[in-house]
Amino acid sequence: MSEARSRRVFFALWPDDEAIGHLSVLARGLAGGAGARLMRPASLHLTLAFVGPVTPTQAAQLAKIAGGVRAVSFDLSLDRLGFWPRRGILWAGCRQAPASLRGLAEALALDLRAAGFTIDNRPGSALVPHITLARRVRCASVPLLGTPIRWRVREFALVESHLTPSAASYKTLASFPLDEADGVCG
Repeated sequence: MSEARSRRVFFALWPDDEAIGHLSVLARGLAGGAGARLMRPASLHLTLAFVGPVTPTQAAQLAKIAGGVRAVSFDLSLDRLGFWPRRGILWAGCRQAPASLRGLAEALALDLRAAGFTIDNRPGSALVPHITLARRVRCASVPLLGTPIRWRVREFALVESHLTPSAASYKTLASFPLDEADGVCG
């Protein structure tokens, strides 16, 4: 007997409402031109680890693994804009990934690999933490990001992705709180 259909999943950080507001305004201002496809505010996220298609049983195993990851909450600052011309992707990201973000992503990846899961290592994805703002953008140059966009990362999530011709939609399957830290981590 075969298991139910597979799910396409990844682990992500969701910005808070204030950061989503700033990111949405930024995207409209920079990529609101003809042909560009702005990301919906509810879709704005930073991918920690892309797993891909899994069965429901594997999704439950992923949730159990993630529940065992220990990391502290931290402040994340998106302080740069970038553009990948081949796919026309405009993004906001970090000039340098904070140690807390790197530690969380590395701990999660280590535990997932130890359990036999393959983590997608797309070129540059591990080196450039980012939030995609828009696709199919035509951009001659990328302006500097004046004021960094910040939010307190208090949890990460296991997310299911549904792809359609017009856009992707996301459903949070489980959230995993981070331990509170006394000071500001970065």
